[in-house]
Amino acid sequence: MPLSSDSGEEPDSDSLDLALMPAPVVPARDLKPQPVAALKTFIRPAMPADTEAVNRMLARSYRALLAPDYPAELLREALPFIKRPRPGLLTCGTYFLTLTGDEERVLSAGGWTDTSPHGAAGRPGEGHVRHVATDPDAARQGLGRGLMGQVMRSACAAGVELLQCQSTLTAVPFYESLGFRARSLIELRLPNGVLFPAVQMVWRA
Repeated sequence: MPLSSDSGEEPDSDSLDLALMPAPVVPARDLKPQPVAALKTFIRPAMPADTEAVNRMLARSYRALLAPDYPAELLREALPFIKRPRPGLLTCGTYFLTLTGDEERVLSAGGWTDTSPHGAAGRPGEGHVRHVATDPDAARQGLGRGLMGQVMRSACAAGVELLQCQSTLTAVPFYESLGFRARSLIELRLPNGVLFPAVQMVWRA
């Protein structure tokens, strides 16, 4: 979830951790005959070569799935700052993608790091959920839950006992279903001065 920030630096896009999925490489209209849930998928760590596919997913996901909970004008102003993950996420080894079997379509993305979305060093045994998202065509089909299962197993295997999560308003029920607990409403101050409402959440092993 986004933390309150008065920093003049551009916040990384993973400050809004929405449990959705990346945009498809092919137009959605070409995929209608085959439901996403019926596609063969697998999960692997992200790589720098995935950058554009992940960016497309995030923009498509946030634009469509945040609309019921955020005013259209706010989303227009926020999207340029939240649709791109920091490059380091795609090389950290703990940021994962759900892809179709042919790797042509990213269906979900998300991960964890031992540093916060704002770059602060984490405490021992503590991790931070980073930039989780699902493609609108794949939402509510279990892919986000499967990806977060991988994220949480990876974190626990590394000795993490507490996961911090900065959630959009939209994603709170999703994280609650995974055992996260809401701690407080927060606001992320974007470089253009816009305040983006969010919720700080936490999960304990």
